[in-house]
Amino acid sequence: MAGSSLLALIDDVATILDDVAILTKVAAKKTSGVLGDDLALNAQQVAGVAADRELPVVWAVAKGSTLNKVILVPAALAISAFVPWLVTPLLMIGGAFLCFEGFEKVAHKFLHSKEEDEAHHAELIKAVADENVDLVALEQEKIKGAVRTDFVLSAEIIAITLGTVADKPFVTQAAVLTGIAIIMTIGVYGLVAGIVKLDDGGLYLSRKEGTGGFASAQRKFGEWILIAAPYLMKTLAIVGTAAMFLVGGGILTHGVHALHVAIQNLALSAGPLAFILPTLLDGLVGVIAGAVVLAGVTLIQRVWPKKQS
Repeated sequence: MAGSSLLALIDDVATILDDVAILTKVAAKKTSGVLGDDLALNAQQVAGVAADRELPVVWAVAKGSTLNKVILVPAALAISAFVPWLVTPLLMIGGAFLCFEGFEKVAHKFLHSKEEDEAHHAELIKAVADENVDLVALEQEKIKGAVRTDFVLSAEIIAITLGTVADKPFVTQAAVLTGIAIIMTIGVYGLVAGIVKLDDGGLYLSRKEGTGGFASAQRKFGEWILIAAPYLMKTLAIVGTAAMFLVGGGILTHGVHALHVAIQNLALSAGPLAFILPTLLDGLVGVIAGAVVLAGVTLIQRVWPKKQS
């Protein structure tokens, strides 16, 4: 009996771990939109920080991100255990926020000129070069801002993950949420650290001495990295923004049953486009939702000060 009980326990644990692995993959896929944006945002947070302080700043933000998830994971488990009806509204709010954030980025591109963005970047660089500027205070300000941003993005990730495992046992929920929290923190900030030091690595390789073919190849590769690094950041930002519309729109369409059914019916009649049409329609819903939320937020911001006065 003891042996069979042990085997049954091992089988149960293996089943749970298999469920956790599958659900973690599903949750990671669903949160990829936030991940792309998280990468771009956090890599940009070190703009204006001295090169030798980039990694310490990333490490400080990573520790803040870990603390955020230590707060968010138990909170999500408590919601699932005591107020499970709140999961769907939280998902809808998270989806709407994703769409809003994505549309705000797009609107920023149209409302602010390239010259304005370049002027802002030049101010940051000037601040680093100015001996009268308190670099410690500048770093702390950036770290606090990045941790606040991470809290919002982490909350979105946890909410989306919770929606994926809402109907699963508590142990599975805890394992998947914890796994996603760890994977996302290590993955995001490991990649951010690599991205922010990419140009340093390229510069190092481009200055390699030697006349042999290998040394020449290293210099060429370093020069290629220096050219590619800015485009990588731009690509991350674009992909992250597009993914926010797709993921956010997907959350909203799944939350509104009639809309989800309508999209599925359209896909069935789309012939060869059936495999891509739901995704495109999710993205369209995301864009529309983002525009509506941004318009509402802008209106409130304009009206509220008048009411206060």
